[in-house]
Amino acid sequence: MDYKSIADNLIEMQNADLACREKLVQNGQLGEGYNEEMKELHEKNAKILNNILDTIGYPTTDKVGIKANEAAWLIIQHSIGQPALMKKCAALLKSAVRENKANPQNLAYLTDRIAVFEEKLQLYGTQFDWDENGNLSPNPYDDLAKVNERRKSIGLNTLEEQTELIRIRAKNENQSPPKDLEKRKQEIEQWKKNVGWTK
Repeated sequence: MDYKSIADNLIEMQNADLACREKLVQNGQLGEGYNEEMKELHEKNAKILNNILDTIGYPTTDKVGIKANEAAWLIIQHSIGQPALMKKCAALLKSAVRENKANPQNLAYLTDRIAVFEEKLQLYGTQFDWDENGNLSPNPYDDLAKVNERRKSIGLNTLEEQTELIRIRAKNENQSPPKDLEKRKQEIEQWKKNVGWTK
């Protein structure tokens, strides 16, 4: 099996994803809905990743190295229009983490992202969105003390510290809250139904 070219492909897809995001940041378009160009790139990457999974299973560190393993996670994290793929990857990633072949922090982020889309509470508080006051705040999570305990167990900072960092980053990138928060929330609800996250 040619793991090297698979690893290169994963890193290439990640770089294209990050470049697309950077372009949206520069144009001040990141907070305004799901950009069509970004959506197409995410869909294309998800399709390629799914083929990789069928070929080699989960791209664990022992197969593709740490960089490509991280790249695979980013692609999964952004495969938001593919609920079945994200859930399949979460199960595979869980096994990989158990075998010390993937980063437990990545599993925490993926678990939370799926929970948010399914309108469940986060376990690690990794997912953020704009609130009524125009700040980025964590999506609903269960219990702050438990969340911080879980975060600590996998080497993450506290949720309070993370919230501060996320807000500083948004400021540095000149991100601003959506002009119409209510409309954006409705669009997200509709999108979640359309792709199959909710009924």
